[in-house]
Amino acid sequence: MTDRVILEADGGSRGNPGPASYGALIRDADTGVVVAQRGETIGRATNNVAEYSGLIAGLELYREHTPDVRLEVRMDSKLVIEQMAGRWKIKHADMIPLAEKARRLLPPDVTWTWVPRERNKDADALANAALDDERDGGSGLVGGTAQSTPRSTPATGWSAAGGSPTTLVLVRHGVTSATERKAFSGSTGEDHGLTETGRQQADRAAAWIAERGPVDAIVTSPLRRTRETAAVIGRDLGLDVTVDAGLTETSFGDWDGYTFAEIQERWPEEMTAWLASTDVAPPGGESFGQVDRRISATRDALLTAHPGRTVVAVTHVTPIKLLVRHALGAPLSSIYKMELSPASVTTVAWWPDGNASLRGFNIVP
Repeated sequence: MTDRVILEADGGSRGNPGPASYGALIRDADTGVVVAQRGETIGRATNNVAEYSGLIAGLELYREHTPDVRLEVRMDSKLVIEQMAGRWKIKHADMIPLAEKARRLLPPDVTWTWVPRERNKDADALANAALDDERDGGSGLVGGTAQSTPRSTPATGWSAAGGSPTTLVLVRHGVTSATERKAFSGSTGEDHGLTETGRQQADRAAAWIAERGPVDAIVTSPLRRTRETAAVIGRDLGLDVTVDAGLTETSFGDWDGYTFAEIQERWPEEMTAWLASTDVAPPGGESFGQVDRRISATRDALLTAHPGRTVVAVTHVTPIKLLVRHALGAPLSSIYKMELSPASVTTVAWWPDGNASLRGFNIVP
């Protein structure tokens, strides 16, 4: 009999909230053999509720099959791991009773380990299999004991049954001195960093994102204000940050650093032409039409690189507006009718068939 087992658990919602499920398994730490596993739908719920449900199911499996051995819990939800380990406070009312139920099932001296999502594929696959089974008319329950497939279950991806979307969580950077002056701040002017207020906004955005479910990757524009915002989010999620030049802000050329009123005074004819057409660029800068083509290519590359996953993209006003306009099938001129606050969060899911769903816009934590 083994003297140590590993509990792997995951949960997810197709919609957050939406149809939700969990997956949990108990694995022999020495051989990798799965002792028991279970995946089940739980109705409509959020990602966090599904993740806690997976932990509770895994603890029930542990008490049923291996109650007298040492336990290590591994999950890709940093929120659940840190809260159960006592390092983070539980603030959301829906999480408190679930955490209390999980604690009642705990044996002494549990080891809590956060792992990247790619190392939690088996639990993720169980959760997705349960949802797919229910969708196809089944019970929404999968499971068994004494399995001998320790590490080979594929993760649900872009071409998987059920057509999992790739979700982009679009975060505008926190405020800078240029933001506070309401000055044009593109990719060719001074590379401003966050103010103290901007850093506080980034902290709130990071905590808000961490509370709402697993994230697989973080990408950022190369500009300083976005890199600083992304670094805070990466710290809270335990993820590295990748720079993607395609996410950079529009180049406003000679106008960078000036306010709207100052530009109207210095370049009145150029400003009139720019406002009249998305194909007109500021002197020495980019037109919105040019940026739109760049952002479209960047989106396609992100969807290809992260099929069926959730990606936080820290970027700027124009790229976020353009991604939203693509999701809605709106004309390019629609970007003039959108407003985005500093450190706001906008979420868009893209499905394998090319359709998109705008799930949140300009949410300020």
